[in-house]
Amino acid sequence: MAKPKHLNSDAGTALNLSSDDVTSVRAYVKSGSPWVWMTAAAIAASAVIVVCLMVLLMVRGLPHFWPADVVVAKYEQPNEASVPVMAEIRETEEVLSSRLKSAGLPVSEDKFFYDRSLIKVGNRDILGSDFRYVIDEWLVDRRYPENAAVFERLEWGNFHGYLRAVTVGGKRVEDPDTLWQSYDKAQRIATDLRERIHHIEYSEIGAVNYALEKLRLQDKALQLNAENGSVDAEKAAEIQSKREQLNARYNELSSELDALYREINKDSVEAETVTGQKISIPMAKLVRAYLPNDMSFVAKLGFMLTKIYEFVSEPPREANTEGGIAPAIFGTVMMTLIMSVFVMPFGVVAALYLREYARQGVITRSIRIAVNNLAGVPSIVFGMFGLGFFVYFVGGTIDDLFYPEAAPQPVFGTGGILWASLTLALLTLPVVIVATEEGLARIPRSLREASLALGATKAETLWRVVLPMASPAIMTGLILAIARAAGEVAPLMLVGVVKLAPSLPLDGNIPFIHLERKFMHLGFHIYDVGFQSPNVEAARPLVYATSLLLVFVVMTLNLSAVFIRNRLRERYKSLEH
Repeated sequence: MAKPKHLNSDAGTALNLSSDDVTSVRAYVKSGSPWVWMTAAAIAASAVIVVCLMVLLMVRGLPHFWPADVVVAKYEQPNEASVPVMAEIRETEEVLSSRLKSAGLPVSEDKFFYDRSLIKVGNRDILGSDFRYVIDEWLVDRRYPENAAVFERLEWGNFHGYLRAVTVGGKRVEDPDTLWQSYDKAQRIATDLRERIHHIEYSEIGAVNYALEKLRLQDKALQLNAENGSVDAEKAAEIQSKREQLNARYNELSSELDALYREINKDSVEAETVTGQKISIPMAKLVRAYLPNDMSFVAKLGFMLTKIYEFVSEPPREANTEGGIAPAIFGTVMMTLIMSVFVMPFGVVAALYLREYARQGVITRSIRIAVNNLAGVPSIVFGMFGLGFFVYFVGGTIDDLFYPEAAPQPVFGTGGILWASLTLALLTLPVVIVATEEGLARIPRSLREASLALGATKAETLWRVVLPMASPAIMTGLILAIARAAGEVAPLMLVGVVKLAPSLPLDGNIPFIHLERKFMHLGFHIYDVGFQSPNVEAARPLVYATSLLLVFVVMTLNLSAVFIRNRLRERYKSLEH
């Protein structure tokens, strides 16, 4: 059977298309429009995934800061005596009855599913753990009394109970009408005293201890010089005089600190559990107390915002399951900025050499292949290199040459924020090199020739014409470097990150920036809280909240770089045409 005249191909026969239709489809494909739409669809899908991730982190993390209502009920498990319960219901899920039966619970075989609730009972010092799983239908006689209180403590987590008495200024108050007013007064006094104690311990006494350690090292250096026949009696006398002044200042601060501790330990509150047991909580150990069942929605929202502010501005406590993560935020941002300072010049210089100076041949192509392959090396390998080269070799050499008096305690010969930043600079260097090379390749050759024709040298042409026009591409490389470095954890575990840093790498002690110190990092904090925490249920929402904050930190750093890149692109756009 002959082919119809209006078809000129098998594809046209199968689809019953005319030659004009086939030609139109081919032209449409060649125009590139389908690839534009596919790219747009991929970007839209990526955006949706990112939004869904952010929503998931918010839904799972933000409830940690919300003051949940406290339920008072009886837990009546079959064949067991009923137990009074005062708790926050955190989440409820359906569980197979066979699973519960295998756990030894007396569930009915007639039911296929049971609702199981995770409740926070608090009172870890009394009950042993502050989270429990209960069968929802066995939690009976539920009520939400307005006087059910939550006491947030510095140790042992939250306490759930009733406020019965307050001792403030040596006076005990039990009158229900003035009880909470007296507590508010005592809490304000305790908060002021705690802030003063914190300032003395970490700022004033910390500065004195730092200065004493410096004097100790200077004194040891003099002793080492004396062994070599060089004695500086005047310097030794000066050190001794400064040490006496610092010791006198330390004794003054210690006396003031003792007085503050005696003052803050005078006040306390007496609370009663749902079972009738009474305990005394010193105001020194109490952060706040509140009545969640008596709070309006607006009051709860304000409380939540206060908790979020504390989360981003205070140090952690309770094995990182309570308090804030301010040191981790600071360490992440500072490490990323230091990394950027190192990776930018080296990456740009390497790209300039490969593109503008190196003879294009086998060696140059081999170098480019090596750079591209370096981007695929696992990050833990960079961590091992940083530990062996930067920490042990470079840091150990610096200690031997400049800090012999500190031996055997290492100064730079141990992990620190400097070595972590350099390690991540090596990790992200290929990204900056490749992005910068691509930017240099897009600069028209005519601009270089015009600059040279006007009498500029090659170096002046690169500095005043080529690099400014390639700066958007350089910033793109920096954005990609920041995005990768801020989330890396594996190499940092080897070269300086710790669970809890006693002091920040930046403080008021000369030289102010201490690059040899260890630091905290949001990524490692997530790993530690999620997998090393002794209180898993308490740590779970913190993992989501910290992950959300890490995403915001990375987005903030990236958006700042994007803003600078866009400004540079607008500035040099006219030169490209």
